[in-house]
Order: sequence, then structure tokens, then C-alpha cells
Amino acid sequence: MAKTKARVAIKKDDIVQVTAGREKGKKGKILTVLVDEGRVKVEKLNMYKRHMKGDGKTRQAGIIEAEGKIAISNVLLVCDKCGKGVRIKRKKLEDGKRVRVCVKCGEVMDTI
Repeated sequence: MAKTKARVAIKKDDIVQVTAGREKGKKGKILTVLVDEGRVKVEKLNMYKRHMKGDGKTRQAGIIEAEGKIAISNVLLVCDKCGKGVRIKRKKLEDGKRVRVCVKCGEVMDTI
């Protein structure tokens, strides 16, 4: 069977709130959306440390700190009006544009 590309409700540079895990309740900006894996990287959240060996030319040896991946199902888009993580729905306007809409307050987030 061929893999189908999943529809993702969030995109890069969105502000999201984590709903589960160690970082629950924290907000941050999306750095990367990994659609195939169903995961996202959020700025300054789910940090991990790795000991890296230097290659002698460019990379310096030491402890590297980077953002880990979080499952897309564990983040919610933050509504500007509500101020907290909310579910969203897609809506088509009269002029044919598709937009993301907050389920709670009905505020239009932005165009898709």
C-alpha cells in the first residue's frame, strides 16, 4: 500500500501549547514539522543533550543541546483571542480562500 500524506493542522512559525508529557502547559514556536513522522520540533522545549565527538576540522567536541521531537497529537495551536491552546477547523470563505478557524471563539487564524 502506498503511504498517503497526512493533513497537518499546524505549520512552521505557529505558536503552540504542549498538552502532554514533561513539557505540559508550555508554549513555544514551531521550528520544524515532520509530516512523515507525525512530529514537530518546538523552540526551547523537549531539550536533550548529546556528547558529540569533534571531527578535527569544523565541528567542535562537547555537549550539544538541541530540541527533541514532540508528537503532533500532543500540541495545540494557540489562539490569539483566547490566549490558550485550542482545536481548529478548516473553513472555506466566499472568495474561495481556505482559513483555519478557532473552534472555541470562531476567530479566523490565517489562510492555509
